[in-house]
Amino acid sequence: MMTAARSSDSGYAGSGELDRYPYADAPAAAGATIPAAAGGHVAPAAPVWDRPDTDLATRVSRRAATSRGRGLHGQLVQQLGQMIVSGDLGADRPLVPEEIGQRFEVSRTVVRESLRVLEAKGLVSARPNVGTRVRPVSDWNLLDPDIIEWRAFGPQREDQRRELCELRWTIEPLAARLAAGHGREDVQQRLTDMAEIMSHALVQGDSVTFSRADAEFHALILQVAGNRMLEHLSGVVTAALQVSGGPAGGCDRPSENAVAHHVRITDALAAGDGAVAESAMRQLLSVHTETHVPQPRPH
Repeated sequence: MMTAARSSDSGYAGSGELDRYPYADAPAAAGATIPAAAGGHVAPAAPVWDRPDTDLATRVSRRAATSRGRGLHGQLVQQLGQMIVSGDLGADRPLVPEEIGQRFEVSRTVVRESLRVLEAKGLVSARPNVGTRVRPVSDWNLLDPDIIEWRAFGPQREDQRRELCELRWTIEPLAARLAAGHGREDVQQRLTDMAEIMSHALVQGDSVTFSRADAEFHALILQVAGNRMLEHLSGVVTAALQVSGGPAGGCDRPSENAVAHHVRITDALAAGDGAVAESAMRQLLSVHTETHVPQPRPH
C-alpha cells in the first residue's frame, strides 16, 4: 500500500526505504542529465523524490490526518501537489507514471486519476509524445483552495500571506457593501450565530472553532453580495482563513477587537447600511496586519 512507502512519523520516506527504487539511488541535481542505458542519447534525470527536507516533512506531517481520510487517490494528489508547489519537482520536470506508482506503491489507475486532478489545477500538463510535465507557476490556478494551502505551508508562505491579504482587502469590503440589505433572515441569523460562536470560542481559547466560524461568516457575505464572481471567490477566502493558524498567517487573529468588528458588520448588514458594513470590514481586515492598507511595492 501507499502508506508502506512512507515513514509513519513524517508521512515521507525514511532513510533506507528507497534502495529498491533505481531512480533514487543517485539523485541528480535539477536540470541534470544521466546517461541512457543504450542508444547513445542522454535522458533527463529522474525526479528527486526524496531530497532531505525537514520543512517538507513537516508540511506532510501537518496534513497527514486529513490525507489519510482522502484515500490513496487524495493522498497522492496531496503529496505530488506539495512537492510541485514547494519546488521539489521543478517546472518542466517529467513525471513518469510508472515511477510514481512504484515510488508510492499505488496502481496505475490511482496515478492516472491523480495526475488528471493536478492537470485541472494547472500544475501539470500531459501531451502525446511528450508525456506529463510540471508547468511553471504562471500556469497554476492560484485561486484553487488546495494550491493556496500548499503555498501557505511551503517556501512561498510569505508571498501567499501577502497576496491573500491584498486580495481580501480588495474584495471583502465591496462584498460587505453589496450584501447590506440582502433581506434574507436565515442568512442574517446565521451571521449572528457565527459572531456569537466566535465570541464564545475566544473566551474558551478555542482557535479551531473560532477559525471555522470566521470562515463561514466571510463566505456567507460573499455568497449574498449578489455578484456571482465574488461568490466564486468565497472558497479563496475560506482557504485563507483555514490556513490562518499556520506560517502563512491570516489577515486577522482571534481577539475581542476582531469579534467586535464582526458584530458591527452583522448589525450594519441587518440595517441595510452598506457604507458602515464596508467600513467595518476594512477595519476588521486591518486588525493585526503589518500595515493597515496594502502599500505599493517596488517593481
